Amino acid sequence: MGEIKMRREYDFTNAKPNPYVKKLRKQISIRIDIDTIDFFKKQAEETGIAYQNLINLYLSDCAMHSKKINIAWE
Repeated sequence: MGEIKMRREYDFTNAKPNPYVKKLRKQISIRIDIDTIDFFKKQAEETGIAYQNLINLYLSDCAMHSKKINIAWE
């Protein structure tokens, strides 16, 4: 196989914007109860989706639908 050489210039006039720009993620540290993590890990086994992604999907859905937190202290 031959070697691929870089060009001096590239033409981006017909380039399309990145459709995933709004989906950028930021790594954070968060403390989550073990039972909650276990719940999402079980869901991950059933769906084949990584548990971190499931947590992100759930939180994204809450944000998208402006769900309010309903806390009832006993």
